[in-house]
Amino acid sequence: MSVAFVKEESAETASETLLPDRPISPHPNLVTEAGLKALQLQLQRAREAYDAASKIEDVNERRREAAGPLRDLRYLAERLRTAQVVPDPTSSDTVAFGSTVTFSRDDGRVQKYRIVGEDEADPKAGSISYVSPVARVLMGKAVGDVVSVGDQELEIIAISQ
Repeated sequence: MSVAFVKEESAETASETLLPDRPISPHPNLVTEAGLKALQLQLQRAREAYDAASKIEDVNERRREAAGPLRDLRYLAERLRTAQVVPDPTSSDTVAFGSTVTFSRDDGRVQKYRIVGEDEADPKAGSISYVSPVARVLMGKAVGDVVSVGDQELEIIAISQ
């Protein structure tokens, strides 16, 4: 439809309101219980932001403000639909989804991460995605095992639930 027939400032303004979808990972959508709750909370917040934007009277401003929350609603609804909750590990003998693993690197650094789903991963907060290179090589390993990631070796020091 031509912008001449709608209350748009320009074709550029119209294109600003059509954000591309957030990419969906091709990997299974494994989540912890906490990860599922976090997705639900994010969906609720996106709904609230969309509802607030829907009340804006100016059509151009309303579209601009609703674009982000609408995109997030589509993404989060799909992630919740495909979420597969993985129970916490029952053993700390080997690294598994949901385990917290402490390891040392060649350079002497000691790091500790919990292995979680992609949407809940936050390395700065101490969690990494189960599809990350580090998590992939650690899965199934035990305390004392040494694994290689790129040109580094990691030694598993501890595993906890």
